[in-house]
Amino acid sequence: MTSQSAHNIVISPVGDLAPDLLGPLRAEITRIYRYPTEVLPLLDDLEFSFHPNRNQYHSTSILEQLALKAPAGAIKVLAVVEVDLFIPILTHVYGEAQLGGMACMVSTIRLNEGHSALSTQQPFFGRIIKEAIHELGHTFRLRHCREHTCLMHYCRDERDVDRKSDQLCRYCKILLEDEIKRLAGGNSEFHQTPAARRGKSE
Repeated sequence: MTSQSAHNIVISPVGDLAPDLLGPLRAEITRIYRYPTEVLPLLDDLEFSFHPNRNQYHSTSILEQLALKAPAGAIKVLAVVEVDLFIPILTHVYGEAQLGGMACMVSTIRLNEGHSALSTQQPFFGRIIKEAIHELGHTFRLRHCREHTCLMHYCRDERDVDRKSDQLCRYCKILLEDEIKRLAGGNSEFHQTPAARRGKSE
């Protein structure tokens, strides 16, 4: 497998995330997806997505704004946030992604048992990194995996996250390899501006 260098994966923190988290997160993203990473804040705040009746933030609306702000050259954008997320059909979500799309996100709140992401306790960091890799996997067209140890396995609680490994299963690795080859095979979409990409997908 050759390393990709034409594009990068942008990590977009919203809030003051610890360098002790960002360093390992960047390393794991590059290990799994083989793209370089760049840390670039894209959203100043998330109040536009806040729902007072739930005291939570609507993750889908955040993804929409994140995709709109994706810089040229970014192949994917991952937001790391410190707010409680929801989608209407669920009480909460650890994160959300645009399947086969540009943007994904992960929240530290429930994975971190309510502690600030500035905490340096490694079990919490491990959960955040696993779920960030999981959400990025969806943007690379990977779906939920039945293999309980696979990074793409759907987790209902923190114990599920702790039980799964930091690896993709053999089947998901093959699917990811196919998608990376497709993206590297002269797909001019990723050489266009974000506005051009949005126009193409509408």
